[in-house]
Amino acid sequence: MDTDRRLWDAWASLEVPEHFRTEIKDGVLMVSHVGGPRHRRIGTRLLDALAEHLGGSGWWPADAGHVLHGHEVSAPDVLVVPEDIDAIAGPEDLGVLASGVALVVETVSPDSEHRHRDLVDKPRAYATAGIPVYVIIDDYDYGGGAVTVLSGPDPERGAYARSERTPYGEDAVIPEGPAKGFAIGPGITGERRG
Repeated sequence: MDTDRRLWDAWASLEVPEHFRTEIKDGVLMVSHVGGPRHRRIGTRLLDALAEHLGGSGWWPADAGHVLHGHEVSAPDVLVVPEDIDAIAGPEDLGVLASGVALVVETVSPDSEHRHRDLVDKPRAYATAGIPVYVIIDDYDYGGGAVTVLSGPDPERGAYARSERTPYGEDAVIPEGPAKGFAIGPGITGERRG
């Protein structure tokens, strides 16, 4: 059995406590804590607003689902998937295939390891997987917080072609896909911090 498969099997068999998530990145199995109360509050506001925006479109928002691309596993804070979730179910029903995900959102945690993962590793992974839109909500962005919307994935380069950074207090607008026109603003993030 190859290393990727053994790692996958170990990941699939883990029983993880509430408020923790597991991911596989670059051949490493990671277990991390989901952010604190503010992190979860932003996620809840985002889910509610997205559900209203997407109503009747055939798409819906989910939280903490696993996104699978080969033997890589991500657990974004929020993702937008088809209502017919069975159409993009991954192997062993352990998550959804990245090829069917329209949008992912990460809310950045303050420690340097999580910041690096959300700002460097995950954009590369999500672009490589071809996910059309990646949104980064960052309370710790210099200047009081910002929402960055990445779009136009280039799987070959593992990068996004477009990046739009919007400071807290203003609306960051999703440029494409089923959530096109959806605004992430003060009602979700709050005003500028600091």
